[in-house]
Amino acid sequence: MSDPQKVPKVECSLSDIVFGVSLGEGAFGNVRVGWLKTNKSQKYAVKTMKKAEIIKSKHVDHIENEKNILEKIQHPFVLDYYGFLQDERYIYFLTELLRGGDLFTYHRSVGHFSAKQTQFYGAQIVCIFEYLHGKDIIYRDLKPENIMIGDDGFLKLIDFGFAKVVRKRTYTICGTPEYIAPEILLNQGHSKPVDWWTLGILVYEMLAGFPPFQDEDPMNIYRKIINTKPRYPEGFDSKCKSLVKHLLRRDLSKRFGNLKNGVDDIKNHRFFEHFSWSNLLLKKLDTPYLPKLEAVSEKESSFTKDKSSQAEKVEKGDDPFINW
Repeated sequence: MSDPQKVPKVECSLSDIVFGVSLGEGAFGNVRVGWLKTNKSQKYAVKTMKKAEIIKSKHVDHIENEKNILEKIQHPFVLDYYGFLQDERYIYFLTELLRGGDLFTYHRSVGHFSAKQTQFYGAQIVCIFEYLHGKDIIYRDLKPENIMIGDDGFLKLIDFGFAKVVRKRTYTICGTPEYIAPEILLNQGHSKPVDWWTLGILVYEMLAGFPPFQDEDPMNIYRKIINTKPRYPEGFDSKCKSLVKHLLRRDLSKRFGNLKNGVDDIKNHRFFEHFSWSNLLLKKLDTPYLPKLEAVSEKESSFTKDKSSQAEKVEKGDDPFINW
């Protein structure tokens, strides 16, 4: 568990930020490199989202939820959040710049991870969920695409759009098909145990190279999640298999993470035998992979200057973000 001192908010206005090259596209805009005019050496990632598109797709609550959660959390393995800005067209999340790529891309490039590598990455997700659940936050959208590799080789969880503060149960159906827990599909109400289910899916996928429930048709994936047990490829580590079986229990009264010992059942499982949880949080463990980092381009963008290519303007009277 970790609850270090909150990263200080970056006090600035939109006019203080220089926008650089695009790092990638998002659902409502893109992510760009950014820096303050007063400090070019400190680079940030600026998540830029179009207000009009968020409103039209009825995702205002999701974005507000993400902002509120990012403002209250701080963990070594979670994206650092520095602040929120807006104008009449866009909202902006100012976060740390991560240059190591995502776990999905790296995992696909090597095919599958070793048991030791799976242990290293899986343990970081355990720590994140332990921390979030201690604040009554469920994440609900674990998948390799939402896990970045930091410059130092340790993980950083991103994208809190589906995260939610839940003290009892919630009934919203959300998540990626291969990772959705059965209780969500059955609309039984769900809470923290769904995250432990997704951990089981991730651990399986990291070691096997593919998720345990897959099909081109999402409906067939859902049927498999509800009705079938995972098949384990030949050579699948026996300790890892045992952990996955305990995490992928449909019966919540038997699912690891949801029993009377809580997260300790996972941490003390033989898959993590001799693993130093304290050194992990202090980042004193050797990383199995260190990303090759390229220099960040300092080429400035015309993003805020070229009004003809910008998003639709939202008038004050129609702007739900105005008092954020």
